Amino acid sequence: MTLDGIGGVGTAWLVAALLLGIAELLVPGVFLIFLAIAAAITGAATFVLADMPLSLQLLSFAAWSVATVLIGRRWYRDYPVAGDAARLNDRTAAMIGTTARLETAIEHGRGRVIVGDGAWPATGPDLPAGATVTIVAVEGGVLTVEAA
Repeated sequence: MTLDGIGGVGTAWLVAALLLGIAELLVPGVFLIFLAIAAAITGAATFVLADMPLSLQLLSFAAWSVATVLIGRRWYRDYPVAGDAARLNDRTAAMIGTTARLETAIEHGRGRVIVGDGAWPATGPDLPAGATVTIVAVEGGVLTVEAA
């Protein structure tokens, strides 16, 4: 396969990289971006090495895919997402640290707390209905609260 003008093989790899990058925005997670990077590198290589056979292109894409995924895994291990961004899509974890009002009194360690427009089962110290509480943990859909 040879590179012939704007519609060549290198362009196809760059279009694939662009499509993978767009797909990354539409699909939750951070995996397709690494494949997009690998496709972009392969596309750039086909521009430099115009007579690169398809088998070598596929091998390049596979090798760069493995390399970029490993680099990405290492990056996310060394620099984990912290703060509110770590709980962005976890509604229950996002409640930790917020204040709420008890719907029913906590008696014998169990009650219900109002969060937003819903009520959740809660555990914590005995408190009267209507008391303001702070959510300190969530486990299995049950909120652990303490007096605010």
